[in-house]
Amino acid sequence: MPRRNLDDLGQFTGSTRFFRHAFNQAVVYTEGVQYLAEHGGAYWLIDAIASHIGTRQFQDACSRDARISLLHFWRLAVAADRSADLTAVADSGEVPFISQKIDYTDFPLDKIDIWAGDNGDGFTLMLPSEY
Repeated sequence: MPRRNLDDLGQFTGSTRFFRHAFNQAVVYTEGVQYLAEHGGAYWLIDAIASHIGTRQFQDACSRDARISLLHFWRLAVAADRSADLTAVADSGEVPFISQKIDYTDFPLDKIDIWAGDNGDGFTLMLPSEY
């Protein structure tokens, strides 16, 4: 499927439909994140985030800072050389509790933020406009 313009991601302001992640069943994501994955070629980004949630490193971070278990923030920042950094923080301006270097991506945006909020059974990934 050809990639579409992602400038309209802000149109997502809530979700009535959720998608469960294939291998980390504790992760669901909203229609906005689904749209981003489909039209931005970024299912790998959902996989990357889901692969970190629930790991020992993630659990240790939750133990050190209870805010993380309620709501935390992921950012993919793409550099000019097409490498990228995926980070997770408890709040803006704080040191990331998870960092992953991505050697190459063709992700079409310079950066994207995805929030992860507790849903009682795990975490829901959402665009900031969907919070």
